[in-house]
Amino acid sequence: MRRPHDRDLNTYLDRLEIRDPGEPSLDALRALHRAHVERVPYETLEVQLGRRITLDPRESIDRILRGRGGYCVQLNGAFATLLTALGYDVTWHRAGVQASRRAPASGVSFAPHLALSVTLDGQSWLVDIGLGDGLLEPLPLREGAYRQGPFEFRLSASVVEPGGWRFDHDPRGSIAGLDMETEPATAVDFVEWHPYLCTSPESRLVRAAVVLRRDATGADALVGCMLRRVSGEGTSEVELATRADWYDALASVFGLHLGDVNAKDRAALWAKVRGAHEAWQERKAAVAMAS
Repeated sequence: MRRPHDRDLNTYLDRLEIRDPGEPSLDALRALHRAHVERVPYETLEVQLGRRITLDPRESIDRILRGRGGYCVQLNGAFATLLTALGYDVTWHRAGVQASRRAPASGVSFAPHLALSVTLDGQSWLVDIGLGDGLLEPLPLREGAYRQGPFEFRLSASVVEPGGWRFDHDPRGSIAGLDMETEPATAVDFVEWHPYLCTSPESRLVRAAVVLRRDATGADALVGCMLRRVSGEGTSEVELATRADWYDALASVFGLHLGDVNAKDRAALWAKVRGAHEAWQERKAAVAMAS
């Protein structure tokens, strides 16, 4: 039941367009998860803007309430706070992301990803709104293949995290998969990596501006200036070559109006994104000529 005295909780639910989720249940958990990934995008724009951000769930919630998103630890940390306030039994877990199928599977010791599990009626569920184009709804933590919209996922025993779980994304996803520990984690397990992820030139959050959003029929991804849509009808991709087109896509596709970014910072952000995109095009052309 909604608690009227908790203004942030009510505002968070308003952001998800959920009037009253009711008592903890699988149907309610599915609805909350689906609403979150549909309305709150994964985004690295704060990193690209060079702003100081933390992993404090309250700060992440404040940013979500301003119409923004965040990266995995921020999104899942905020969602865990919401679920706990609603009465769910939530556990944090460290996970290692395998960025591509050409890369080796990654353990949790390097730049860990935050995943969540929720226990309901004796069954544990994988909950993860921080993958961007990943889960639409929770998955039962048991081995098997699961289809959600056009994407097929697989859960199995991890070979790099003994006793842990392996999540394989659909081949068209933004990552190959991840390996998750079963042991509970805390915020401390992620804090030491946060400065690296936000400032290192090697960090995936620094290398490119990325915005991802999932819905029932597929997923949208904006990486640099390339806007891609994956759905049951196939994959489409278009280059956003102008500042106006880029900001229009942020607003119309991802719901990011960036009301907290002034004109000067908007210009600097576009210049950075476009410059990185043109450098990527030059590298791509050089590789093509060499081959």
